[in-house]
Amino acid sequence: MKQQLETMLQLQGDMNTKVHSQWQEQEFEWYRAIWVECAELLDHYGWKWWKKQTPDVDQIALELVDIWHFGLSLLLLKGSSVEQISAQVAKEFSDPKPSGDFAADLEDFTEQTLASKDFDIAGFARLMSGINMDFETLYIGYVGKNVLNFFRQDNGYKDGSYQKQWGGIEDNEHLVAIVGQLDTSSATFKDDLYTQMQETYKRLCG
Repeated sequence: MKQQLETMLQLQGDMNTKVHSQWQEQEFEWYRAIWVECAELLDHYGWKWWKKQTPDVDQIALELVDIWHFGLSLLLLKGSSVEQISAQVAKEFSDPKPSGDFAADLEDFTEQTLASKDFDIAGFARLMSGINMDFETLYIGYVGKNVLNFFRQDNGYKDGSYQKQWGGIEDNEHLVAIVGQLDTSSATFKDDLYTQMQETYKRLCG
């Protein structure tokens, strides 16, 4: 878990720097991005009493991964070392206590986010536990999304030259297939993933 946390913190810092070289001084409203994602997450869980809804656990997990990006950014802004952040996260994740009402836990997490304008690590851990999402799933989902974002930027996403369809299949689907072929426990997972994506993209898109 420590190695995975260090990898994710490094990736998030690198991505934020790619967006803005002095991102730490910009006072971006990371908390606002979190609560907006919370609203989207609730839609995937379901809240409308006038129609039948079934929680879409896969989409909920994807929304939690998105929230994690912003949460890591807030943690990095505190000026703590990677080791200190990793220890704090590991402690908060050690014994999550979901209430049994996922929607209520999500509202508590959102309320805490708005009140503190910070990242509620324990609340986030409760949400993960509420859908039986383990840390490994969070790690794989996060690294995959982060590496894909880097890959898009490096291959012309900003100027419009990037091809999102590789051989008729969307890059998200290629990402899932490539992750399935790799050792996600390897310390070089993120680099291996990027390399395989680059090779596949060149082969299919020239």
